[in-house]
Amino acid sequence: MNSQRLASVVRAFFKTVVPVVAGLAGLGLVIAWLAGSFTDKIEPGRVADVERRLEADQKIDVVHEVRKAYIEEAVGTLKAAGRAEVSARVLARIESVAVSAGNLVSAGAVLIKLDAAEFTARVKQAEQAVLSAEASRRQAETDFARVENLFKQNVATKSDLDDSRAALDVATAEEKRAKQALEEANIVLSYAEIRAPRAGRVVDRLAEPGNTARPGEPLLVIYDAASLRLEAPVLERLAVKLKPGDTLTVHVDAVDRDVEATVDEIVPQADAPSRSFLVKATLPRTADLYEGMFGRLLIPAGERRHLCLATDSIQEIGQLQFVEVVRDDGTIDRRMIRTGRVGMPGRVEVLSGLQAGERVVLHSQSVEPSATADTEVGP
Repeated sequence: MNSQRLASVVRAFFKTVVPVVAGLAGLGLVIAWLAGSFTDKIEPGRVADVERRLEADQKIDVVHEVRKAYIEEAVGTLKAAGRAEVSARVLARIESVAVSAGNLVSAGAVLIKLDAAEFTARVKQAEQAVLSAEASRRQAETDFARVENLFKQNVATKSDLDDSRAALDVATAEEKRAKQALEEANIVLSYAEIRAPRAGRVVDRLAEPGNTARPGEPLLVIYDAASLRLEAPVLERLAVKLKPGDTLTVHVDAVDRDVEATVDEIVPQADAPSRSFLVKATLPRTADLYEGMFGRLLIPAGERRHLCLATDSIQEIGQLQFVEVVRDDGTIDRRMIRTGRVGMPGRVEVLSGLQAGERVVLHSQSVEPSATADTEVGP
C-alpha cells in the first residue's frame, strides 16, 4: 500500500513540477541567446582609423562665410479700402437687378430698379398741388392790387389792405411749400433707381427681382480694385522701423507672384497678445488680384551671416549627413554635420560641424569649387 502511494506521488511530481522547471529553463536559454550570450564579443576599445589621403584627381571646395539680407514674413489678407454696401433708401419691390457678382461697374451706373408706381403718383400729386398754389398766389396778387388801388382812392380801409396783403403772403408761402414738396417727391422718385456710388467690381449680389428692398439692408457689395491693400500684423520690433511711404514686396501665393506695395497706414496701437502692429500696404491695380486673397509682406530684418557648403560634398547615411574634411597635412577626416536651408542651386547652409575656411571633398563634377565668399549668394 505504501509503495503504491509513493508511486502516485512520484507520478504527480513528474506531471506538475518537471514541465514547469523545463519551461523556465527553456525560457532562460532563449533570453540568454537573445542577449548574445552564445556569440563572440568585441573587446572594448577604439579601433584604429584607416588613414586616408586626398587623391590627386579629387576636387575640393572651401567652406566660407556669406552675408545675405534677412527677410521676415508677415502673413495677411488682401482687403479693399474702397468698399461699399449698396442698399435702398425706400421700402419698395425690386423690379430688376442689372449686375451680377464679378461685373465691373462705373460710378453712377444703374444697378437696381425698384417699383416706382407709388413714387410717380406722389410726384404727379405734388405737381397738381404746385399748380393750385400758383393759381392761388396769382389770385391773391390780383386781389391785393385791386384793394391797394381802392385804398389809394379812400374807398377801402387800412384793415382791408392789410388783410389782402396777408392773404398774398399766405398764398406765396403755400406756393413755395408746394414746390418744395414737388422737389422732395422727385428726389424720392430718383431713389427707385439705385446707382453705383463708385467705380469698382461687384463682389456679392444679395438681392433678386421680386424681393422687397428695405432701407439700410445691403443689396450689393462693391469694392474698388484700385484700392486693394494687404493688411498684415507685423511684429513690433519690425513695425517700429516702418513708416508710411516705404516700399515693400508682397508675395501672393495664389498667383505665385511678387508685387511692390507701398505702406499706406500703420495702426498706432499694438495688439497685446501678439505684440504686433497692423500694417496696411497698398497694392497696384492688377486684374488677377482679388479681395480676400492670402499674401505675405516681406520685411527686411537686417543682415544674416552663415556658412555655405556645396551640396556635392555631403554624404547621407539614413538621416545623418557627413562630409570629408581635408586636413592641412592632406589627410581626410570624416565629420558629421547639420545643414539648414537650401540657397542657390548646389549650395546649402551649414548649421554645425564645420568652420569657415575648411576644405571638403566633392563627390561630383557638376559643381565647380568656389573661389571667394565675395561672389557667393547664400541661402
